[in-house]
Amino acid sequence: MKVLALLCLATVALAKHEQYIGWKSYYLGPTTFEQLQAIGRLHDEFDLDILSHPILEREGITLVKPEHHVAFIKAIEDEGIPYRIHRDDVKAALDYDDMVIEKRRSERAARNSREMPYDSYQRIAVIDEYLQDVASRYPDIVTLVTPANTFNGHPIQYLKISTTNFEDESKPVIFIDGGIHAREWISPPTVTYAIRKLVEDVTESDLLDKFDWILLPVVNPDGYEHTFTSFRFWRKTRSTDQHQLSPACPGVDGNRNYDFFWNTVGTNPSPCSDTYAGSRAFSEIETRVVRDIVNENLHRIALYLTMHSYGSMILYPWGHDGTLSPNAFALHVVGIAMADKIHESQLPNFPSYAVGNSLLVIGYGAAGAAEDWAHLVGVPLSYTYELPGLDGGFNGFHLDPIYIEQVVKDTWEGIVVGAREAGELFLRKKSL
Repeated sequence: MKVLALLCLATVALAKHEQYIGWKSYYLGPTTFEQLQAIGRLHDEFDLDILSHPILEREGITLVKPEHHVAFIKAIEDEGIPYRIHRDDVKAALDYDDMVIEKRRSERAARNSREMPYDSYQRIAVIDEYLQDVASRYPDIVTLVTPANTFNGHPIQYLKISTTNFEDESKPVIFIDGGIHAREWISPPTVTYAIRKLVEDVTESDLLDKFDWILLPVVNPDGYEHTFTSFRFWRKTRSTDQHQLSPACPGVDGNRNYDFFWNTVGTNPSPCSDTYAGSRAFSEIETRVVRDIVNENLHRIALYLTMHSYGSMILYPWGHDGTLSPNAFALHVVGIAMADKIHESQLPNFPSYAVGNSLLVIGYGAAGAAEDWAHLVGVPLSYTYELPGLDGGFNGFHLDPIYIEQVVKDTWEGIVVGAREAGELFLRKKSL
């Protein structure tokens, strides 16, 4: 029976991912800052899809389309950038990933558990159901909010968690979101696990008593679902109203759509590009939802975390030009504290987190990012987490599901430290 089930899964997998036939992926290992900058230039020249940003002395991974293989290799060699094959057959790697995920999902269905599982990646319907269930079971501290529907009509949902119904103005607010980039599947579980630790399995009661929380697991439900059904590496939203070519090339890169030096650096004017910034800042309902949450709670938000993957980095402003904000010292100290705490429990095959200004870490700039905009408007501590996933031993492109639970637990440890540090800074500022 098990053999038959695996054969069925294999048949389904073979019918998917045809658009990636002939694609290859490469490890890039720059050794100088100039090589990092060169990768930024090559990104546009060869329409590269960078899954994990390389940093100095740490390899990243990029996807290359069949028509660019020869010229890409020549350009990389001309720049002297060390490289090696990651996957010679991208479609085959994705087919394997599908079988692993479906096998784990089938095993969970047989167990019929009501808990949010952390042994596989979940579709948007499962995440929505979890948010609704938690809100119904803990009405005294949890409020489900549905501020808007996506372009395709899917509700965007988040939880407000508070012992005082958000009425105590002296309490700092922690805001965490995930899933703005659709394909980054490890991102939403870190947010749903934070919900679990604040509501269902409370081990740090001070975080519930002293803070109010806003947790938005999937900013981009349309794109997220699209990665499961049609296009595994889809990154953008799914809107078709931004450009005359948008019906053929839908979507906007949500993390280029914020009103922070919008459309100036690290974007592409073509709607067919993964880094298309849209027709205007905040053109997307998804980014407007995040904007409205921040603006509504700005006087109390002490910490904003936006979860991405992957590459084991904690990045802070300013990402467009590499300059530092007046709060750079606090940003760096708290970032290091979060990274150090994660390092205490993480597995040895995960790289240690790199902490720093986003441009100075990855080598090239990007404007319109969420953590930059949030910091600009007044959030004192604002970070992008690039979650773990870079390891040569993984079979496919996403983090193997066997590591999900470890990553969400490690990330929670970082969140705990970040929240407490942010709370101290918030109270210190109020007392001045």
